[in-house]
Amino acid sequence: MTLYLKRLEIKGFKSFPTKTEIVFNEGITAIVGPNGSGKSNISDAVRWVLGEQSAKSLRGDKLEDVIFVGTETKRPMNYCEVAITLDNSDNKLDLGFSEITIKRRAYRTGESEFFLNNKSCRLKDIKEILLDTGIGKDGYSIVEQGKVDEILSNNPVNRRKVFDEACGISKFRYKKQEAERNLKHTKENLERIDDIYIEIENQLKPLFLQQEKAVKYLELSEKLKVVEVNSCIKEVVELEAELDELNKHSDLLGSQSDEIQKQKCTLDKAFEETNMEIENIDEGINKSQDYINTIKSVISQKDAQVNLINEKIRNCKNDIHRNKEEIIYIKEKLNNDKINLENLINQKDEKEKVINELNIDIKSIESNNKDSREKIENINQNLEKLKDEIVNLLTNKQESTSKLSTLI
Repeated sequence: MTLYLKRLEIKGFKSFPTKTEIVFNEGITAIVGPNGSGKSNISDAVRWVLGEQSAKSLRGDKLEDVIFVGTETKRPMNYCEVAITLDNSDNKLDLGFSEITIKRRAYRTGESEFFLNNKSCRLKDIKEILLDTGIGKDGYSIVEQGKVDEILSNNPVNRRKVFDEACGISKFRYKKQEAERNLKHTKENLERIDDIYIEIENQLKPLFLQQEKAVKYLELSEKLKVVEVNSCIKEVVELEAELDELNKHSDLLGSQSDEIQKQKCTLDKAFEETNMEIENIDEGINKSQDYINTIKSVISQKDAQVNLINEKIRNCKNDIHRNKEEIIYIKEKLNNDKINLENLINQKDEKEKVINELNIDIKSIESNNKDSREKIENINQNLEKLKDEIVNLLTNKQESTSKLSTLI
């Protein structure tokens, strides 16, 4: 039993929008179909899940082109996922699993993830596992269109890589490159260590001086502790003496405290009696306060009524004053109208005299000359106008008289 491809799962990769599973049985498996049906996309999916990073190798302009872009009936997808399952029942890959599933997931944001048996891993880990197996994005296990001609036309160095992979040498070459890279980093670290060693030597002299100062500090600290202990002992002796004095004084204060306690009991009784009297006084004060509040509320109501009456009185006074002024104005106007009426009456009398004279003249004229009728008609028209003016004046007089009577 050898390591072989068992299953390929594709979702959202190029022309596979829905999850598609292809099972490879033992023996030869062939995939046939018309042009443009997606046969090459299957080999691209295998190369992509094994770590292909070149968009041109996947027949695209950028890596995001491998995600399904959508059609008229299906919307585009935001990510694509390819999983390849290899049979490892003969434990050719020492991983402790009978099946090895390598999965890659990519998003439109440019992020890409690799999984090994559903556990997150790095592309480097997958490459190291598949070394010396012939499986990989550049391995001899994937031979696409034109690949044979490319191998034959390549220079000897590139052609040797294919044979090294087939012979199992590429694994050791990769380890050699990793070892050389680690050796280079080690040399750089050694050079850095030399620089650090020189820097530390430059710091040793100041450190020795600091050590001497530290030793002196410790000696002085010990002496200071001895002095502080002696000082504390002296203070303790003095405090003990003071404590004896305080104890004697405390006994004296105890006897005084008993007498004060007796006096306190007497004062407490008197205080309770006083509190009773104060409570009685407070009850009387509260009742008085309630009565006062009731009186204040009644007073406030009466004040509001008085203010309302005063406001009405002020409004009435204003109305009386305004009516008096209007009466004075109407009386003055009435007097003026009387004067005008007298003048109009005088004018009327004069006009009537003129009219009588004109009537006499008219009669004389009519009798004397028929041709003067036109003149008479004009005089009659003027007479009618004068009559209308007299009627208007009489009407104005009547209105003024009626208004004056209503105001009085």
